[in-house]
This record gives sequence, C-alpha cells and structure tokens, in this order.
Amino acid sequence: MLDPMGGLYWPEMRLLAVSDLHLEKGSSFARRGMLLPPWDTHATIDRLTLLLRRWSPEIVVALGDSFHDNDGCTRLPATEQQRLNAMTVAHRFVWVLGNHDRVAPSGLGGDWVDSFAAGPMTFRHEAVFGADAGEVVGHHHPKAMIPARAGNLSRPCFVFDGRRLMMPAFGAYTGGLDVRDPAINRLFPRGGRVFLLGKDRLFSFEIGRGSALRVG
Repeated sequence: MLDPMGGLYWPEMRLLAVSDLHLEKGSSFARRGMLLPPWDTHATIDRLTLLLRRWSPEIVVALGDSFHDNDGCTRLPATEQQRLNAMTVAHRFVWVLGNHDRVAPSGLGGDWVDSFAAGPMTFRHEAVFGADAGEVVGHHHPKAMIPARAGNLSRPCFVFDGRRLMMPAFGAYTGGLDVRDPAINRLFPRGGRVFLLGKDRLFSFEIGRGSALRVG
C-alpha cells in the first residue's frame, strides 16, 4: 500500500517503510556557510509522526540516508531526539545505512543494518542491478514531470516494475531526479509505473521502455 505522503505500508508484515529522511540537512549546509531555515528535521519528524499514527506499524524501516551526514545525529535538537527515541520505543525501528550515513550513530534507538529482509523482499538503500529477488530501495529521490493546466508539474514519485519498488525521498529538504534520467531508467529496463504523490491521493502513469512517460 503506497501512501501519498511517501511511505509504503505492508499490512501482512505490519511494516512501514520510508526513505531518505536526510535529517539535519539544514544544519549540515549551515556548517558550510549555506544558510537554510533550520526546520527541516522538525518538519520531517512531524510527517513521520502522522504516518505512524495512520498505520500503527509494528516495524518501521528507514531506507538509508536518514541523516544527511555521519554527524547528523549529534546535531539533533534535544526535543527532536526525544521524539525519535519515543518512536523507537513504540515500534521496532530498522535503520538501513545509506551513502550519507555510513556509520551507525550512538544515542538513538533501533537497529542499524546494511539491508533488511522481510518475506520475499529485501529493503536496501541502493538498488542492486540484476537482483534476483524483489527489493525496495531509495537513494535516487525519483520525481516525474507531467503536463498540467498551469504548465509542467514535477512531483516526487514511487517507481515500480513488479519486482523493484523505488521510494520517493521523505525528507523536507530533499531534491529529486527525473525518472527518465539514465541512473533511474536503467534500473527499469522493461518499463513500469510511476505513482506521483498528490495531496490526498496518488496519480499513476506508465513509464515505458526507453523512459517514455505515458498517461495510463
């Protein structure tokens, strides 16, 4: 079950997955002299709180890049760390390591793993090209652009081909990569479908071979 907020819920496993939170991205940029409003972590955790209330999962899998850098957890405001730790007490949290957060932080509940297997599916940060089994991945922050009355509209999206599901980025300050970019398109050589995030619903389109996007 794909949620318009950007999460995946698997009822049979009572499992909720989100990807690419990039917590403390604002403070990471500030250290380099690039000032952004410092509210990204708060906004992202607010949205995650809503998802947890909606689905009441037993297991929560965060698919890597949960923090924008390896030191991100140390910069968490105390109130936000308390909120995250409360979540890890109420649910079994599995934090998959990503390319931005390669080292498990201290002081935060949950298990830190390279990948997580549930039933026939493997949850990992980056897709494995030619993977034999089904996988749920993040990393690329997929977006798709479609025509609208006011011009082209670009939105985060899921990408699915029956075997691989690529998740949209969940973080407040995350950008995106068009699904027609070769980095994403090569992972879906047979085409598939994209599910654009709307306010209260998803909008589904076909992505064909060779990255053509068609309304379906």
